[in-house]
Amino acid sequence: MIEQTYYTLPIRIYYEDTDFSGVVYHAAYLKFFERGRTEALRACGVHHSEMLAREEPLAFAVRKMTTEWVVPARIDDMLEVRTWFVSAKGARMVLSQEIWRDDQLLAKAEVEAACMSLGGRPRRLPADLTAKFGVKD
Repeated sequence: MIEQTYYTLPIRIYYEDTDFSGVVYHAAYLKFFERGRTEALRACGVHHSEMLAREEPLAFAVRKMTTEWVVPARIDDMLEVRTWFVSAKGARMVLSQEIWRDDQLLAKAEVEAACMSLGGRPRRLPADLTAKFGVKD
């Protein structure tokens, strides 16, 4: 059970997401998780374009991701990507994500992302951004 606020993104499974048998190819889940993270940030008021427009442009880079596939999704399924912020400290933020079909968990991921300069150097998460995530560290 998720006790924190989570953000949802509906995903329809298309032919391009599947292998020859109509089962979602494992790498497609990474795209779904990425879209879920982006939309969770957007729902918090954090937009990638605005991060790039700062005095010091910033971006997020996935540093570590642990995934578990539980049950396969199939062509034409309607899924929901759930994303919530776990922590934000220093240059890192941690998010948890799950992909559901109705009441069935299909996949989950634990993601650590780093705030970076465009030159690839870690940068402390700005306080105005972390305040929007709704986590306390």
